[in-house]
Amino acid sequence: MTADTNTALYLAHLNPVTNAHVEIISDLKRRADTVKVMPVIFKDRNDSEVNSKSFPFSFASRREMLESVFGDSIIISEDYTFYAPFKQYMPPLLSPKSWKLRRQILQNVKGSYFSYTGDKIEGYMLRLYRLKPRMGRRRSLSAASVKEKMYASAMNSSSDNNNKNADTSWESDVPDSVARIIRREWDVIKQFANAEDMTTRIAGMKFPKES
Repeated sequence: MTADTNTALYLAHLNPVTNAHVEIISDLKRRADTVKVMPVIFKDRNDSEVNSKSFPFSFASRREMLESVFGDSIIISEDYTFYAPFKQYMPPLLSPKSWKLRRQILQNVKGSYFSYTGDKIEGYMLRLYRLKPRMGRRRSLSAASVKEKMYASAMNSSSDNNNKNADTSWESDVPDSVARIIRREWDVIKQFANAEDMTTRIAGMKFPKES
């Protein structure tokens, strides 16, 4: 990678990867030499990934979803990882851990770069951390709405052995290759469908709840 290479950074939950995510990444590929996608990861004190109703799919599954669409045309990175206790990243800007995370995000980035967001508050935070955000159009389709459809489908199908009430409308919100991965991991959706949402919102961002 030469010094004048332009890298687009996309920090997102991607849980799951939706058609909106694919549209954003495809656009970034047209605007940058390299696109580095960083699905957020939360790890507990034992260095194990934390998954919950809001974050059902593991990093490995999300990587597979991205690769099923983009192959090796993008870089998929684990550099956007938060480590428990998550309160150590607060308050933003004042916490040394939050600046360590910034260094972690940029550690393998060479040349010029910019980050992408469609959210004004997130854009403000990215600007404060000097991650050079470029604002994009906020998409109406969200991963949260797709998860809601999947959970509803899982609950309906579990109460009807013939699956007559199963709602498969979520499948139109994700690429076919991603839908196949989700169907393969449907037990994950069933596991969290009736679970409590063990997340908390801090400074506009969701984190897993800690005991």
